[in-house]
Amino acid sequence: MPIQKVDKIWMNGRLVDWDEAKVHILTHALHYGSGVFEGIRAYKTIKGTAVFRLTDHLKRMERSAKIYFMELPYTVAELAEATKELIRVNKLDGCYIRPIAYRGYGEMGLYPMNAPVDVAIAVWPWGAYLGEEGIKKGIRAKISSFRRIEPNSLPPAAKATGQYINSILAKMEAIFSDYDEAILLDSKGMVSEGSGENLFVVRDGIIYTPSTGASVLEGITRDTVMKIAADVGYKVMEKDFVRSDLYFADEAFFTGTAAEIVPIREIDNRPIGEPGPITRKLQDRFYTIVRGEDEKYRDWLEFV
Repeated sequence: MPIQKVDKIWMNGRLVDWDEAKVHILTHALHYGSGVFEGIRAYKTIKGTAVFRLTDHLKRMERSAKIYFMELPYTVAELAEATKELIRVNKLDGCYIRPIAYRGYGEMGLYPMNAPVDVAIAVWPWGAYLGEEGIKKGIRAKISSFRRIEPNSLPPAAKATGQYINSILAKMEAIFSDYDEAILLDSKGMVSEGSGENLFVVRDGIIYTPSTGASVLEGITRDTVMKIAADVGYKVMEKDFVRSDLYFADEAFFTGTAAEIVPIREIDNRPIGEPGPITRKLQDRFYTIVRGEDEKYRDWLEFV
């Protein structure tokens, strides 16, 4: 999706002009993928602009950095305040937020510990990642021939820049095959996740999602959906399942910060059907929460 330019980007504690937010060509992360990042959204609410689960996202970035022995030069609280300041400076009601920490310029080679750790945050207006039509009517998904990275090759628990080459290959394969999104299996053949989303299926009124043992990233929206589903009385289970379990699903949907909650209407040319009642109910509840209309979950909103 195209990026819409705004005025400022936060880089290493300074606000810089959008066009001046540059890195050196010999930046370590450009060559080796040695960075960690987050995707976050801010929404226009009835009480002003609020970032959804900002601190939870930044804590996850801190955990990702820890896995790769990257010591962030800013605290979670400092990064949260920088994010809010950046949104205010750019005068945005709602936006996508991309904080990134990466090994910068100064060292080359596979041992990264002497490279500096740089941190930047960008914000810009961004629509539905899989399209408004996809949110309303559902999308078509394809099980990818590329397997999801496994824990002893690259740690799926980290949201690391270089790891997303795996997702890029799966995404391109899906688009080239005239699908909207990919579903990856793990190294054991169990269902894992989408190229950039977690996956849920509904069968006989029970909501299932792959466990972290299936090489999934512990998504913030995944966690959100599991909590609100349980709160409205649905049984939610983490479970390993195979591709044929997808074909027999009554409902299926993706979750993610970029994607939000997107129904899946077809997998591998096998129809799942129009978005079902459980998916719709969770969608409606999610948007009520992010718009600030549900006091129960007000703590998930951090106001700008």
